[in-house]
Amino acid sequence: MNRLIFVAIFCVLTNKAFSQNQVIDTTKVLNEVTVKAYLSDQKLFNSPSSAVVINQQQLQKNNTTQSLLPILNSVAGVKMEERSPGSYRISIRGSLLRSPFGVRNLKVYYDDMPLTDAGGNTYINLIDQSAIKNIEILKGPDGSLFGANSGGVILLNTKSQTQEITASSAGDTYGLLKVNAAVNQQIKNLAYNFFFGKQSSTGYREHSAMQRNFFNASQSLRYNEKGTIKFSGFISTLDYETPGGLTQLQYNNNPQQARLATATLPSAVTQQAGIYNKSLFGGLTHQYQFNTNWKHVFSVSGLTTLFENPFITNYERRNENSLSLRTYFVYQKDLKTDFKYQWNIGGEFQNTNSEIRNYQNNEGIEGDIFAADKIRNQSYFAFTRLALSFKDKLNIEVSSSINFANYSFKPLAESINPVLGFQPLTPQLMPKLALSYTIIDEIVARGIISRGFSAPTTAEIRASDAIINTNLKPETGWNYELGLRWRTPFERVYVDASAFYYKLNNAIVRSVNANDEDNFVNAGGTDQKGLEVQLFADIIKGDNSIRLLNFSSGLTLSNFKFTNYTIAGTDFSGNKLTGIPNFAATSSMKIDFKNKIELFLQHQFIGKSSLNDAETAFADSYHLILSKVSYPFSFKKFNCNAYLGVDNLLNQKYSLGNDLNAFGGRFFNAAAPINCFFGLGFNLPHPR
Repeated sequence: MNRLIFVAIFCVLTNKAFSQNQVIDTTKVLNEVTVKAYLSDQKLFNSPSSAVVINQQQLQKNNTTQSLLPILNSVAGVKMEERSPGSYRISIRGSLLRSPFGVRNLKVYYDDMPLTDAGGNTYINLIDQSAIKNIEILKGPDGSLFGANSGGVILLNTKSQTQEITASSAGDTYGLLKVNAAVNQQIKNLAYNFFFGKQSSTGYREHSAMQRNFFNASQSLRYNEKGTIKFSGFISTLDYETPGGLTQLQYNNNPQQARLATATLPSAVTQQAGIYNKSLFGGLTHQYQFNTNWKHVFSVSGLTTLFENPFITNYERRNENSLSLRTYFVYQKDLKTDFKYQWNIGGEFQNTNSEIRNYQNNEGIEGDIFAADKIRNQSYFAFTRLALSFKDKLNIEVSSSINFANYSFKPLAESINPVLGFQPLTPQLMPKLALSYTIIDEIVARGIISRGFSAPTTAEIRASDAIINTNLKPETGWNYELGLRWRTPFERVYVDASAFYYKLNNAIVRSVNANDEDNFVNAGGTDQKGLEVQLFADIIKGDNSIRLLNFSSGLTLSNFKFTNYTIAGTDFSGNKLTGIPNFAATSSMKIDFKNKIELFLQHQFIGKSSLNDAETAFADSYHLILSKVSYPFSFKKFNCNAYLGVDNLLNQKYSLGNDLNAFGGRFFNAAAPINCFFGLGFNLPHPR
């Protein structure tokens, strides 16, 4: 109902706004959105890829007090979940099957360097959301430049568009305290950025407190007209309690409680279940522009992580060290004005060593050790890409990568059950063909054929049952996509629609044993048919009482089903893909009044979804409404902004991050009911 109200408001205001006599400056240059993921600036509108760009202004205007969840969930085909504060999952086009927590089968880059390690894990919850200034999302498998992934690619950038000094603080009903400060400056050829953020929360549920300290630094030095050296890195400490899943009855009676004890297992509180992560990430990038045509980029980066996870059944410690190397050449050529082309060639190498030890968990204290293994993951690929443009009307991209991966395992000195082995994976070719054609200036049609590949991750090869599973096979599949983009002059209205069919083989699915320990199996295949529609509209722009009224909406239709999936004599073929609703929609409206007050409203609807592969348990649909009122003002030399908002305005009872295929029906992680938040920010612009 609320979604229909949004649509009705949009239609009425659109008709009214566009029927008015408006004076349009025909000399205005269209400030088109560009995507940088493909190694050079490319206009998004006529790009053949299925890409979304979230810029600094969008991130600032949306509510990012606690996390990136509201802004990412506004993108059609993208879903971010929160099982408890600090425990996030991100999926693109239905990649939740493999995610008890974290990110799987997606490739994530941080300032153009791999944040995803060679073992396929991505600790995206380490990052303070306020440090992110730009996000690019590539939907669907894209191995052309980024190697193994079967879901998509996310690129996070911390470079600010402006020189400034900022500070802010925020809080909410459930004990949130967030403070951060940043400096973004440039002195001649040196640009530098420092960011510090601290966030803590007591949480809505019992045993759901979290705390994170995050420090990021980046510098860019242009040492001559052709060469630039960049550094980017962060230190992050993240601690959060994990309250655990509830059964339907427990969820109905008291959604705030943490997981209770059973006849055979203690409670989450008794075992002090939680995650403690200390990580250091950093890297250097060298870029050299030989001439107007040739450019070379080389980067080296590393990630070291100390990870502790007291769980219901054991206490796990991990010491992980990763190294990444990435290099590529870019050649661009314009032949007169009718024909342009770009050629890329390069490669990436990653190595991750993980020492994993499992102990008995004696009420949050390590007991006797029962498993100790060292796992080394290696992944490397070479890629090439040719992009052709004819009269800026027909754009063709032909690309491919050849991917290699292996993992080895051996016992550590403390091991009592030594296992030794080496597992090479068959090399995989990931080709991609994409094209777009500008039918008229306002309409672009596009199509994509691409292959996906995603190797089992370290957390799946050796899950919480501490058993090394060498039977897991990589996910592979072909994606077919058609798209259409349409815009009015000066992009007052912008629509991007995509229809895709993804046939995935050997889909990796999570299951849980009687001891509540994770293990993973290949689920045969999946048929994934989907439709995504993204709309942006500047309904009002002017000097009236309303200076700006902006509307956006994302619609996702999913028809995802298992194929050829039989396990333990039970056939799940034809069942809905677990955790994926058939329908999801997000609409938001931003209104700037002449008196400086700004109003932001967002409505999200998530449809009913299955909670297990057998399709015998379901999560109900729910509506979420977020409202935020901001007031920008000046104080001496500072630009200030005060805001007050309400999340879950309808006070819906819902589970934001379900535990799929949970043993004993403990599926539900209750989200907070109505929640008030507030904040105050200061900005000191660089004097001109």
